[in-house]
Amino acid sequence: MNLLDIMTPECIKAPLESMDKQGVIGELVDLLGEQGLAKNPDALKEAVWTREQTRTTGIGHGLAIPHGKCSGLTGLAMAIGKPAEPMDFEAIDQQPVRLIVLLASPPDRTSDHIQALARISRLISLEAFRERVYEAESPEEIYELLKEQEAVA
Repeated sequence: MNLLDIMTPECIKAPLESMDKQGVIGELVDLLGEQGLAKNPDALKEAVWTREQTRTTGIGHGLAIPHGKCSGLTGLAMAIGKPAEPMDFEAIDQQPVRLIVLLASPPDRTSDHIQALARISRLISLEAFRERVYEAESPEEIYELLKEQEAVA
């Protein structure tokens, strides 16, 4: 799965305005709504937030991948946000989060959803790539790094 198939540069926000989990999730879902990818942003916010409350999506290494399934999506959609400062996301390694990748999918796309989550995790496990993304200062720079990495993957 190529992550560029489920996102556009307009779905990246750096820096994010919010500094709390729920606010960040809201900002990223709003990006998807503004791009016409989420027909019902409020329902998606609720789905992602409900999932987040069952277990943190702060997976470690400075990354959080909040995700949820919701009707009103035509397909998988992804938004990326970079907090102005590393933030607490209750990550499993207790380290602050430096990048948030929100994944949304329709309820009937479980296999694709799991593949996208795995792809995001694999990319961030590449330390050199991860550090370059964390140092990026603009949405365009983050998108170009992702594009470059997907081309070699």
